[in-house]
Amino acid sequence: MPEDALTIDSLCAGLDAPDWLKRFEHAPGGEVIYGPGALSCLGDKVLALGVERVLLVTDKGLAKAGHPDRAQGIMEGVGLTVTRFDDVHENPTTEDVDRCVAVAREADAQIIVGLGGGSSMDTAKGCNFIYTNGGRMQDYWGVGKATKPMLPLIAVPTTSGTGSECQSFALIADAETHMKMACGDKKAAAAVAILDPELTLTQPPAVTALTGIDAVSHAVETAVCTKRTDISLAYSRVAFALLNQGFERVMTTPDDLEARARMQLGAAFAGTAIENSMLGAAHSCANPLTAHFGIVHGQAVGTMLPHVVRMNRQLDEAARIYESLNGGNLDERLEQLLRLARMDRTLADLGVGEDTLPGLAEEAAKQWTAQFNPVPITAVEAERLYRAAM
Repeated sequence: MPEDALTIDSLCAGLDAPDWLKRFEHAPGGEVIYGPGALSCLGDKVLALGVERVLLVTDKGLAKAGHPDRAQGIMEGVGLTVTRFDDVHENPTTEDVDRCVAVAREADAQIIVGLGGGSSMDTAKGCNFIYTNGGRMQDYWGVGKATKPMLPLIAVPTTSGTGSECQSFALIADAETHMKMACGDKKAAAAVAILDPELTLTQPPAVTALTGIDAVSHAVETAVCTKRTDISLAYSRVAFALLNQGFERVMTTPDDLEARARMQLGAAFAGTAIENSMLGAAHSCANPLTAHFGIVHGQAVGTMLPHVVRMNRQLDEAARIYESLNGGNLDERLEQLLRLARMDRTLADLGVGEDTLPGLAEEAAKQWTAQFNPVPITAVEAERLYRAAM
């Protein structure tokens, strides 16, 4: 970059500029294609990237819905060679990624298509790191640690939850320690994200509820995290509005395509907010619950979220943002959504014993997202949150 380049600092020199302008940063991501029936363009989008051999990463649970067969048929219909890896598990571990890499190597893959929920897309991204750069998943824990080019990725979500299609991070658990590793690199982001709300119509009610609450938590946590910017906050606001409008309708009328579309767009916008900011204490507390008690992520983060909102609301700025999101008491609205989802709302209901809370709190305070919560999170604060949720 030349010395006289127009940087943010140079443009702000001499101005009484707000801090958010001085630290302006925005990651727009790749191409996003949205609309009912958008899956039909998958083959053409792969061809446009100049490749022939595709690794399709998905999970066996989608087979009944027929989405993997349809996606594979679309790609084979335009002359592509497709190898399928469908051994993705929820909350993928390093072992899941290693199995996927082995299949990618056998297929000599030139592109990866991640089809499914966040677990499929995380596994696809994790595979991409090791397949192209070697080593172990642990080597990429952090940001920007891949030194070589990576394969293009096309992300096709079939749920409205993680927003992984709009993020450059793979969330992979260490199979031995159970620690969730956030492995991020701009090269890992999807070249194309295909948002087809018709694919979400087949979600069982429980999956709709759990993934929807997860998406809501992303909109809420990104809105107040310490890494937010005005642009990320704009994504958070739009995401929450779409999700807040769509959630009740998809829970009461599952075949409402417009409501499904609101949820899918809301999840994608919340994912974009994460990419440009970060999450907070609800996620740092949820991860140990999943690791030690097998509590599904959406349930774990949903149980913790109202309590985190009540804690953060002691800060005036966070309180103002929460008010602007909902136009009222946000934690009460979140409780309403949890009731609509028919989800357990206490840790006791989920089988968590009080004697485990200190250990859980120690782990929660060490989670990556804890450092971005507006109220600093130590083991003491994390244990208070867990006890409030009992």
